[in-house]
Amino acid sequence: MYTALSSTITPLGYKRAYYKWFSSHLNRDMELLVFGSSGKPVIFFPTRTAKFYDYEDWKVVEAFKDKLVTGEIQLFCIDSADQQSFYNKAIPPAERIIQHGNFERYILQELMPFIRTQNNSTQFISAGCSLGAYHAANIAFRYPLLFSKVVAMSGRYDLTLQLSYFNDLFDGYMDDHIYSHTPTKYLPHIFNPHSLDLLRKLDITIVIGEDDAFLQNNNLLNQQLNEKQIPHKYYIWKGEAHKAQYWIQMVQLYF
Repeated sequence: MYTALSSTITPLGYKRAYYKWFSSHLNRDMELLVFGSSGKPVIFFPTRTAKFYDYEDWKVVEAFKDKLVTGEIQLFCIDSADQQSFYNKAIPPAERIIQHGNFERYILQELMPFIRTQNNSTQFISAGCSLGAYHAANIAFRYPLLFSKVVAMSGRYDLTLQLSYFNDLFDGYMDDHIYSHTPTKYLPHIFNPHSLDLLRKLDITIVIGEDDAFLQNNNLLNQQLNEKQIPHKYYIWKGEAHKAQYWIQMVQLYF
């Protein structure tokens, strides 16, 4: 099931392998690229509706080259399922969040077991840019026992927000499933000492541009983490900082 369909050493000196298998949770083929041969495994969530190869095309993967060559990290660039879930206007909002739940199960029950066949590390790093930052933070906050680190760049952490150029992805609908997948809604209501202790052990980095449409939402997340005494690093960059040229710089600084 986990046989690489192609595997090469890039001109920069790190391994690149391509995998594809049929996901029983998503009922479709899911593809991914694996960069490097060893080190801390990084699940790199794609931007909104993006593909598993986009970070490579945008030269973001290349920015990891030194850590990939030395075996400090191993990078798993995965495919998006956003068009089946959040951006699938052909289904009602209640079904969209259920489809997102299927994507989460793909991560937990298919992708992570695959990664364990490639890497003997017991802890994962969760990372992403734009909507990928939401995916990275949400899954790590929901399952902090599985992760050691989160790097969330240019993200939004409430998909129900309606802004001038960004829509509420659930069209005004709210239910318990949406609530439980919205970090800035559920974080204030985590009171269990064990759950808070696990979150406090995470190495959390949040990065946003000062002109990004979701700056206020990031400020709120920062405030909520502070109120829960969850250690984290919060960086505000100049400008919007919401393009690959900025993410290339960010990954060199925060990994």
